Amino acid sequence: MDASHTLKNDFAQGSVKALIIAQALPLTMAQIVQLLYNIVDRIYIGHLKDIGDMALTGLGITFPLIVLIAAFTSLFGNGGATLFSISRGKHEEEEAERIMGNVFALLMLSSVILFVVCYTCRKPILFLFGASEESYRYANEYLKIYLLGTAFSMLSTGMNIYINAQGFPRMGMLTTVIGALINIALDPLFIFVFDMGVAGAALATVISQGVSAIWVLLFLTGKKAILKLRPVRIRIDIRRTKRIVTLGIPGFVVQGTNSLVQIVCNNQLQFYGGDLYVGIFTILNSVREVLSMPVSGITSGAQPVLGFNYGAKENKRVKEGIRFTAFLGVTYTVCAWLLIMIASKLIIRIFTSEEQMILLGAKMMNIYFFGFFFMAFQFSGQTVFQALGKAKYAVFFSIFRKVIIVVPLTVLLPMFFSLGVNGVFLAEPISNAIGGLACFITMWLTVYRKL
Repeated sequence: MDASHTLKNDFAQGSVKALIIAQALPLTMAQIVQLLYNIVDRIYIGHLKDIGDMALTGLGITFPLIVLIAAFTSLFGNGGATLFSISRGKHEEEEAERIMGNVFALLMLSSVILFVVCYTCRKPILFLFGASEESYRYANEYLKIYLLGTAFSMLSTGMNIYINAQGFPRMGMLTTVIGALINIALDPLFIFVFDMGVAGAALATVISQGVSAIWVLLFLTGKKAILKLRPVRIRIDIRRTKRIVTLGIPGFVVQGTNSLVQIVCNNQLQFYGGDLYVGIFTILNSVREVLSMPVSGITSGAQPVLGFNYGAKENKRVKEGIRFTAFLGVTYTVCAWLLIMIASKLIIRIFTSEEQMILLGAKMMNIYFFGFFFMAFQFSGQTVFQALGKAKYAVFFSIFRKVIIVVPLTVLLPMFFSLGVNGVFLAEPISNAIGGLACFITMWLTVYRKL
């Protein structure tokens, strides 16, 4: 073990705020760039001549399945990363490497299973997710190619966490930057020059994810990594897997319930408004993903710092990190909300040139993002619970906000006061306020005050 690397990446030394920022900035950039894989696809597809709006709607139908794949990535990747960081804090390097190898094996196995199931059953799945006869054509065209890169997607995201958790966030950022730049370059080539349309967008994404996956594996098996992915460590151990899954369930539930909410919203919007509103929801989802990424980056950057210091029994530093993470998250989301209120039409125009979609989309955007800052409380509370190994709380509040609040409201609100599609979009801000405050207050009373 390189002693200088170990000292440099000891999160129990130096300013907690500086450590969180040092981790969060490149992670935030990396996660924003990661989104470009899909966001750029949506922008190009939305502006396809004559078919752009319907093609964008079809792409939105595939989101729940893509999110479900991300949920399994989070289940193993983030669950193992928590154990990995705690083991590093305890200076148990061999155990940390075994955890990383176990996660790699789980990601590979699950990617094969997901590909086979999703590819063979994609038609009934897409109609279940809210496709119409017209939008199914584009959804299927995209998904059947995208699924070929399932292993690339899961490895590039799930294993990149272990570069960041070792204190190399800039190197982790390069993983996504390289892939995104390739995707941005290939998208117009495949979509317009080769006239592949939606299929071209999917192919560009698969290739870029493949390059990212190779980059991650080269780093983790190379000389610069403090803890390496060694072939001898790549095996599934039942005991470790149970611990990984237990701690990964919060992230899985977050992503899995996101998928559930999207399915319910797509079906409700299809019923009350048709393909146009499903397309608008696709745009709003894209905007929400971009605007929520900095909060995710802040909390992701805080997680290894909090977990390391908790493992090292530095409770004062843990408390300082919790306060700082919450402050940054709320400050940013208030600014993002102001941006939405000021520039909603301009933002919608990035994805479409159809005037009806722009006007209706701007109206729905202001409903959907009302009180956006409450989301930061949910992110902060979830991160603390997960970083400190208190998975059951994180699981509960993920289920509470999405399953107990959002899904019922999405079904019931459109029926009351003739709200229709407005009720579908109104469910999100209500759930952010109730779920976010409940999660954060519980974390403050049950964890923070007892440290």
